[in-house]
Amino acid sequence: MSPVLSIIIPALNEEKTIGACIKKINEGCESAGISYEIIVADSSTDQTPVIASEMGARVIYPLKRGYGNAYLAGFAHATGDIVVIGDADNTYDFRIISDLVRPIRQGDADMVIGSRMTGTILPGAMPALHQYLGNPLLTRLLNFAFGTRFSDCHSGFRAIRKDVLKQLSLHTGGMEFASEMMIEAAKKNLKVAEIPITYYPRESPSNLHSFADGWRHVRFIMLEKPLPFLAVPGGLFAIFGLVMMGFVLLSSHGSGFHSFILGVVFLTGGFQLAMMGITLKAYAVTNGFDVCGKWFRPMLRYRTLEYLLFGGGILIVLGLANGIGILYDWIHRSFGELSQVMSALIILCSIILGLQMVFTAILVSMMLLRCDRDGCDLIP
Repeated sequence: MSPVLSIIIPALNEEKTIGACIKKINEGCESAGISYEIIVADSSTDQTPVIASEMGARVIYPLKRGYGNAYLAGFAHATGDIVVIGDADNTYDFRIISDLVRPIRQGDADMVIGSRMTGTILPGAMPALHQYLGNPLLTRLLNFAFGTRFSDCHSGFRAIRKDVLKQLSLHTGGMEFASEMMIEAAKKNLKVAEIPITYYPRESPSNLHSFADGWRHVRFIMLEKPLPFLAVPGGLFAIFGLVMMGFVLLSSHGSGFHSFILGVVFLTGGFQLAMMGITLKAYAVTNGFDVCGKWFRPMLRYRTLEYLLFGGGILIVLGLANGIGILYDWIHRSFGELSQVMSALIILCSIILGLQMVFTAILVSMMLLRCDRDGCDLIP
């Protein structure tokens, strides 16, 4: 008979705390009369797997190290109706596991998060940088991008129905797995509940890397939402820069050279940001992180990319041709003084924009080679 709960614990050299975690799981489940299994996804070099096995846990060994890889391996072995995940560092109190899964068992939620931010964070449990800046900022960023109202997107204490878990498209192998799981829950319109929990200090050194792991989360959110975060702001900057340059050129005063330079910066930088957004969107679609959508599908047509390549080539040729004209004029003046700085900046813009268009078309075309190989239906 399958257990009600499958508790999955990723472990990386947690011999000091793995025993306490398993003991608390036993106490919490047995006091509530809930059948369970414990799966430890281990990548340790110490005695962690030996201790876990001796205490009755099933130890598996993921093929790749990483927070997300450990959970993905554990999910494949889970047989319970509800999957509970939690860290092996004894920062979460597994004795309240019945409280965590109660909303799911009562039919009020598909997924439950143990929120540290609405609960209690004991002194020394979380660095101030994480508690007051990192976690709140990343949570607000995710909430803004996906229209959610989570209070703690990076809590490692969660429960989810097994049948619902199978519907989530989870790929990432690192710490960004925490964000991916919440984003997928939002995309699939899951009923997500939160309960306040107490977060305890670690007894062993943390495996977290503040900047690197924080950047992983930001990078993944941008991958999931590249257009509102990159393409749209970039397009607005580019339009603003173009208007600024046009205003200076049409000005009757013939001044505003510094404003013209600023317009060039806005135009080229904004256009690069927009092209990057399109490229990231294409990457997300062709690698299964996002759906294409009818409005983006034309961008993935080879003909569209050929037009982009051709247009970029024209801008480069025009820029080079005018640049040669200025060079000829300079030679004709015996390398004397020239007053064509504005023209030189326009030529620079033309070449840079052309190169950006060409490289974007080439990169997206390369991504579509995978679709040709796998026979997917992204290309009409």
